[in-house]
Amino acid sequence: MKLNRLVGQLAVIGLAAHAGVALAQSDGDGGKRLERVEVTGSSIKRIRDEGALPVQVISRRDMERAGIASAEQLIMDLNINGNGLDNLAGNADVVDGASRGNNGASSANLRGQGSNATLILLNGRRVAAHGLNGGTVDLNQIPFAAIERVEILKDGASAIYGTDAIGGVINFILRQNYSGVTINALADIPQEKGGEIYGVAVTAGFGNLETQGFNFLTSLSVRDNKVLRGDQRDFVNTYQPDRGLAPDTRGTPIATLFGVAGTRENALTVTMPNGTRNNTAGPVDFANPALRVNGINVLDLPGGAGCSSVDGQSPYQEALWATAASKYGCAWDTGRAAVIQQPIKNTNLVSRLTGQFGDHRVFGEAVLGRAESTKSFSPNQITSGTNTANTALPNGQSTPSPFRDLRYPSTGAGYTQVFDALARSFPELAGNRGLGMAFRWRCMPCGNREIDTVADTARVLIGADGPLPFLTDWDYKVGFSRAQSKGSSTVGTGYHYWVPFANLINTGVLNPFSLTQTPEAMKALDDISAEGVTLYGGKFEMQQADATVTGPLFKLPAGQVMAAFGVDSRTEKYKFDGDQRPDANTREALIFNVPFDNALATAGTLKRTIKAVYAEVAVPVMKDLEITGAIRRDEYTGFGASTNPKISLRYNPIEQVLIRGAYSTGFRVPTFKQMFDPVTQSQFVGADFTDPATCPSRTVSTAPGCSSVRDFNVLFGGKSTLSPEEAKMYSAGVVFQPNKDLVANLDWWSVERTGTIYSFGLTTLADNYQFFQGNFERDSAGRITAVDTRWVNAGETITKGLEFGLKGAFNAAGAAWTAGFDLSYLLDKKSRIVPSAPMGSSEVGRFTRSGDLGVRWKHTASLTRTQGDWVLAVQNVYRTGYQDFVLPGVANGTVKPSNWNPRVSAYSVINTSVGYTGIKNMTITAGVKNLLNVDPPFSVTYDTNTGAGSSWEPRVADPRGRAYTLRVEYRMF
Repeated sequence: MKLNRLVGQLAVIGLAAHAGVALAQSDGDGGKRLERVEVTGSSIKRIRDEGALPVQVISRRDMERAGIASAEQLIMDLNINGNGLDNLAGNADVVDGASRGNNGASSANLRGQGSNATLILLNGRRVAAHGLNGGTVDLNQIPFAAIERVEILKDGASAIYGTDAIGGVINFILRQNYSGVTINALADIPQEKGGEIYGVAVTAGFGNLETQGFNFLTSLSVRDNKVLRGDQRDFVNTYQPDRGLAPDTRGTPIATLFGVAGTRENALTVTMPNGTRNNTAGPVDFANPALRVNGINVLDLPGGAGCSSVDGQSPYQEALWATAASKYGCAWDTGRAAVIQQPIKNTNLVSRLTGQFGDHRVFGEAVLGRAESTKSFSPNQITSGTNTANTALPNGQSTPSPFRDLRYPSTGAGYTQVFDALARSFPELAGNRGLGMAFRWRCMPCGNREIDTVADTARVLIGADGPLPFLTDWDYKVGFSRAQSKGSSTVGTGYHYWVPFANLINTGVLNPFSLTQTPEAMKALDDISAEGVTLYGGKFEMQQADATVTGPLFKLPAGQVMAAFGVDSRTEKYKFDGDQRPDANTREALIFNVPFDNALATAGTLKRTIKAVYAEVAVPVMKDLEITGAIRRDEYTGFGASTNPKISLRYNPIEQVLIRGAYSTGFRVPTFKQMFDPVTQSQFVGADFTDPATCPSRTVSTAPGCSSVRDFNVLFGGKSTLSPEEAKMYSAGVVFQPNKDLVANLDWWSVERTGTIYSFGLTTLADNYQFFQGNFERDSAGRITAVDTRWVNAGETITKGLEFGLKGAFNAAGAAWTAGFDLSYLLDKKSRIVPSAPMGSSEVGRFTRSGDLGVRWKHTASLTRTQGDWVLAVQNVYRTGYQDFVLPGVANGTVKPSNWNPRVSAYSVINTSVGYTGIKNMTITAGVKNLLNVDPPFSVTYDTNTGAGSSWEPRVADPRGRAYTLRVEYRMF
């Protein structure tokens, strides 16, 4: 039996069980013309079993048995998929930078190369990128209920498909030639409340291509993912100082007092030994005369009620954060206030009409989708600014921040009580009575911030395929499609107009030192709510025409030389609209802390045209050796041409062994937003930032000569000078079949990327200050006024790994058994941030703040037992641990927590399911996910606007815990 045919027979239900050789659909009866089929990753149609590409094939039944209800759940279970902020948990919080517009979106990230380097296809053709970012495909637009199978090419494919195919290709293939009516209902309910999933789908089809010459298929599905909040899971607890974790935010429900730079004095203003008045130094600590303190919460002073007297508050751990001056501060656990999995409702409709005319097939297809999500996170943090703090209007003009001189006045109801407590501990401040109080406050009466997003997608495709006239050994395929994704986000609760909001504090109407507000204050707050304002909208449109011919060129002694030639032309358009209110460019229209706001609107509709030609030739050099070469040339508006080759080989030295390998180049053009987003600035609101120019070590801000800064702007946006990324991909592997019931594969791969497009965060820029001095803008006195974090073509990344698969089938105890094991092992992952920098240390197995987390070992093991009408499946999903993030105080040796563990534990869950088909026309599948109810492993990951991680890591683990699944499928006829 041929090796590839055996692979097809041994496909098992576990996701891991499908790694290995690509398969084609069944051909016709022996008397018919042998049907050639096209497999993802190649344009050459072949007779079944001729090809041997590293393609993972996952069938519809496999996904149902595994309890997979969405494309996101499928991708999250793939070992070959990376661990980035690409899912509903990882992208649940504020999320800075490139991900801030991906509200409700889920993406794929093959081989850890990023979601914009993984190509997503539907029936072999591109779909529109997300309307709010214009560069990444949102998997929610995939009509999952109508999917027949998924083919995953685990190799670069720019030589076949063009840009974006660096990490690999995922091809979702719809049902075809279906007749009857099927109703499918599912429920995925966690044992603990929150994160429930419900879905229903109706699929109908009539007509038969072979006997009637036509088929019409339509499918309507609705899936509803419910919200999961941080306070619904016990493992979300940011205050665990004994394990090295504590919140850094001193914006607390009872406000923390700060000294603020500027000419306007505040309650913490002190007289220095030289007689000058200093607005930022803070008073001398009564317990340590050598220390001046700042960030003072009266609850933490002697005689105070204590930080923990308020729910969610805790003492600020100044030792962990290496900020001794904040010893009297309180902190607040933002993680438990955040939503750790976004709620989203998906509605998808698919209709396909296919006609068969002899050997020719003509079809029309329409795919529509809507995704409705609500992103919710903790209440706004209010911070008193300085007299130099500015913000930008949509037109780019700078205007004074409404919080520039924010002070709680002496006329406020809470002033006297707070000042009396302050003066008792710091008598030198007694003369400041009457001065306004500068502070940092978590505005609990404002409510959680919410952003509502609706994304509508549509694709219309017409096409045809069949044998070429007068050249029947050759096949053709042509298609024309139009696709679009349109998204819009509106302000929900928790956001307020900035100027009147500041006035409510400056006049004492709102009291940041109290958990309760007067009825008048709550009404005034409600009157200035920005709920309902359209934040931004985006629309990505794509028009594509393609044609391919494939067939034999000539015959060599070893066999036919097969070839494919094709052309591809598409136009992409993108428009991002910001705030369209008539008064948007006025100070009065500003809304405090709205992410993205209106400044990121692109200048009109952006457009690029792509024209491509490509060729592929498969040459049988010897009977058991085939070499395939492919080349594609793309011409991009604004970038010129890019030519990318690929060469691969398939060698069968003996029947039991298949050796394969490939080399190719690839590229990825910058997204529209990466190039054309205008510069946007937002005020830095984190802990005091150590100036890398005065303190190169960046570890002890109180060391001699070191200085810190808190009041500066962070710039982000696009750069029109960006160039495409370039990549080289290598792979080599062997497939071994010792007998007819067992097959194994081992593949090595490498991806080398140059000109990688990055947006570096503040910490990275500061830690590499020698390369990025120009990113730090300073005033005449040398103080930092802004830091530029915009996109740049940076240095180089190298990622290498191994993939191992083992699958088998046997009969025992009166049942048929299938088993599979799939392993992804990351050998190396390293980078240099600029070409002149040395290559960094390995990123495998250690925490990184943003991007992809380099988990070394990921495997899935599965066992399935089939007997009569019953199918029982067991699956283990495993993710190895890694070196954890370390807070500054632990890193510099100031403190060693008693229960600190430098490693994050492995994450391993067991899933089970049982299926029954003994009822006529009905299939019932019930299961338990995370059978042992394993919590995500503890991590010092801290929510710093890069995701919902807060004592756990959303890039690795499912926060829902044990869940019970039920799927019922009833075929009416």
